[in-house]
Amino acid sequence: MHALELEIIGAGKSFGEFRALDDVSMKIKAGTVHALLGENGAGKSTLVKGLVGYSPLDQGIIQADRREVEIRGPRVPNTLGIGMVYQHFTLAPSLSVAENLLLARGGMRWRIHWNLERQVLQEFMEAMPFRLDLDRAISGLSAGEKQKLEILKQLYLRRRLLILDEPTSVLTPQEADEVLGLMHDLTRREELTVLMITHKFHEVTAYADDVTVLRKGKLVGSTAVADTSPAELAHWMMGQARVEKETVARPSVPADAQVGLKVGDLLVLNDRGVAAVNGLSLQVRRGEIVGLAGISGNGQKELVETLLGQRRRLSGAVQIGGADYQASRAEMRERKVFALPEEPLRNACIAGMSVAENMALRNFDVAPFKRNGWRVDRGAMRRQAQALIAAFNVKPPVPERAIGTLSGGNVQRAVLARELGDSTRQEDAVNVLIVANPVFGLDFASVADIHARLLQARALGAAVLLVSEDLDELLELSDRILVMTDGAIVHETNAAGAERAELGRWMAGHHADRAPPAQQDIPLETA
Repeated sequence: MHALELEIIGAGKSFGEFRALDDVSMKIKAGTVHALLGENGAGKSTLVKGLVGYSPLDQGIIQADRREVEIRGPRVPNTLGIGMVYQHFTLAPSLSVAENLLLARGGMRWRIHWNLERQVLQEFMEAMPFRLDLDRAISGLSAGEKQKLEILKQLYLRRRLLILDEPTSVLTPQEADEVLGLMHDLTRREELTVLMITHKFHEVTAYADDVTVLRKGKLVGSTAVADTSPAELAHWMMGQARVEKETVARPSVPADAQVGLKVGDLLVLNDRGVAAVNGLSLQVRRGEIVGLAGISGNGQKELVETLLGQRRRLSGAVQIGGADYQASRAEMRERKVFALPEEPLRNACIAGMSVAENMALRNFDVAPFKRNGWRVDRGAMRRQAQALIAAFNVKPPVPERAIGTLSGGNVQRAVLARELGDSTRQEDAVNVLIVANPVFGLDFASVADIHARLLQARALGAAVLLVSEDLDELLELSDRILVMTDGAIVHETNAAGAERAELGRWMAGHHADRAPPAQQDIPLETA
């Protein structure tokens, strides 16, 4: 098996009158790692969907090993050895590693000859640069191991060119380096070519040979990584010189600052009835951002759902401003607890309702929106939406448009607009803001805007709990960082002196033999 060379000449794709991809050409040299960059809507997904046959291109020429091929469906990419590892796992969690590998192959007969299949799988695994126990259940694998299995599935299918879509988004720094390092080694052995979609410049400079940037469906530039810089790449992506973030004065949080959010000895079960949050305690002071780091699946989702009233706690207590808190809708409004949950289109919006209606979900049943006991004043609702859309730069600025038709970044802005509102006024100031993976998959402009909103909330005295799987984001925004593993806080450090490698080791559970840090002034009465 040898690496595949792929060249795309004049690729184009339209959806109605919208031109998603316009005359894009690029060459992915055999045995290299080629990075593909671009903001949301730049055309990256349209291009790679054309390469794997999921959504064929309208125009252009594709050459594989210098021979022209026509890709109108998945058959030709499979024959050529083109595969893709998606951003989210595509594994069957109740099956074993061996069973998932066989599922990937497909075309199985009604009876599986396991002795023969296991021998073949074992020989395959021994030839791989990284290995997994064939008998391990997927449910027991870490995020890094699952990502490795996704790659092993493609190598088992004898792929010659592998497309990686944000391959490190759920990995610790150590796991990310290991996975990308292995991909780099395979390309050096000329066994594989890699096309990597990423938004992390340090991954491009550390592992890629060449880089191509798309913007608004057009090719901006393609060059060797050695001949460019992160600043130039950012300029290519955004169409203007990258604006340096304005330095905001961030005074340290006084030791006697009021505690906004306090959680004590919390116990919460997941959907399977197993403890997902297990004796967790933490506190966030007013005017402080506390970052909660951890690999996905360690109880963060259940914690956030409990704090937002979407999941019941089995025991433990939560306080807002020193008073008990049961996370009812009335309490959240009264105590000024606001949130931007993960995947807001699914968890914080009703996709088929308009932007104006979604922006009124918090207050449609109070004056001035509720009139004559039951009637909703849609004029007032629209005026509120117009003001929030303008203040938070939601596009398109159309209150009547269904929120499910907006881009990810604009959905985030719309939810933040609803949650933060006119928080510059003292009577509307946010007390507690709970945020989960707020910029996952968003472009630079959206990331910068949403991060600025979080810092503004901190400056206005909000206690901000920031749950994120992105260490760069946590290190940039947080005052303190807590690490959550197996449903409990296992490590705490000031963000200013935090080391990525050390945080990664705690996230991976490599310090499980050491006692978790003692939380100061935490104990609460059990609810």
